[in-house]
Amino acid sequence: MPRTRRRPGLRTLLTALLAGVTPLLAALLLAAPSAHAASLTEVTGFGANPSNLRMYVYRPDSAPARPAVLVAVHYCTGSGPAFYSGTEFASLADRYGFLVVYPSATRSGGCFDVSSPQALKRGGGSDPVGIMSMVTYAQQHYGADPARVFVAGASSGAMMTNVLLGDYPDVFKAGAAFMGVPFGCFATTDGSEWNSACANGTVIRTPQQWGDLARGAYPGYTGPRPRMQVWHGTEDTTLRYPNFGEEIKQWTDVLGVSQTPAFTDHPQSTWTRTRYGGTGTQAPVEAISIQGTGHTLPTSGMAARAISFFGLDSTTTPPPTDPPTTPPAGACRVAYTTSAWNTGLTANITVTNTGTAPIDGWALAFTLPAGQTITSGWNATYSPASGVVTARNVSYNSALAPGASTTLGFQANHTGNTGSPASFTLNGAACQVS
Repeated sequence: MPRTRRRPGLRTLLTALLAGVTPLLAALLLAAPSAHAASLTEVTGFGANPSNLRMYVYRPDSAPARPAVLVAVHYCTGSGPAFYSGTEFASLADRYGFLVVYPSATRSGGCFDVSSPQALKRGGGSDPVGIMSMVTYAQQHYGADPARVFVAGASSGAMMTNVLLGDYPDVFKAGAAFMGVPFGCFATTDGSEWNSACANGTVIRTPQQWGDLARGAYPGYTGPRPRMQVWHGTEDTTLRYPNFGEEIKQWTDVLGVSQTPAFTDHPQSTWTRTRYGGTGTQAPVEAISIQGTGHTLPTSGMAARAISFFGLDSTTTPPPTDPPTTPPAGACRVAYTTSAWNTGLTANITVTNTGTAPIDGWALAFTLPAGQTITSGWNATYSPASGVVTARNVSYNSALAPGASTTLGFQANHTGNTGSPASFTLNGAACQVS
């Protein structure tokens, strides 16, 4: 193991970050779309937000009723609006009709938390919980498709991309990390947000060790894992190039594919692209190395490659993501009971389709009372763990015939309030509560 270095002072840290971000910002501005600023909307009160993030949304005029959603995460010293105006994701959203959510960090330095124990655990707190609240808000208020949620980021945002795929593998279908590090590489336990050993590319692990770190964020999860696309410049002096290879190790292991490329080509003279576990545009893992380039990604045209990797470069909504049948208001009933002890409780929920039409795929939304945090659940997936929660069906209980019911539940911690949610919606329609 490399020797642990002393955490740099704030002036040193900001100087290093700015040295890398300044050329990045210049490159981003060169690639900027013409003018979208009037269409960017800030959303407040979007749900649990323990680290005081800000949320910005770009919904293009071309968006269908049930758009895919891309979470676009900025670099250190940046912001959601800067990433919006300085990258090509908004213009691509205009072309293909997907929704873009831009989280904005508010802490000093403008970096995202990718190092604390809270950030590296599903529902643990900090920035990932706030970002998940944004995703849930987009689904509930913009009709975003839960089956098509993606994330892309640069530098600190690329590190957050790795973190979100580890924390919420059931939510994100794929990610694209421009100049990032593996999940868990930046971990610290002393409150520091900076890990010099990781930044310098000296944290080297086996594929299984990296894979175990990512899997450990959501213990017991056995469902499908999101695909990953990673980008890095060989001359990156902020988050050094060895991190690129460590990311490949991690995500090939997580996705259970060989570390030997199934496909290699050179889309541009300085690019080397390798694909793992498949040869097509949407292979499980895709890695693009940019020869002679520093901490300046993405540059013009790279965002479009990420959109192709996600499968969003089409104006036609694929059949598998057709919206679930939505019951009319009053066509569902929820029974909710709790059993509490000390600082914990168990909640049992029964959802009944009281309408005359079958429901194919469901999402039950409710607001947990303050102080309650879900720690585990059954017969549904839950996100986020507190605040405005959405419970989504699993494969075996997605269909509800008229008159049929399904049961689900969870365990939660509480700080004294053991009450029940006041209301429930099923696929956006209000339910009776019994």
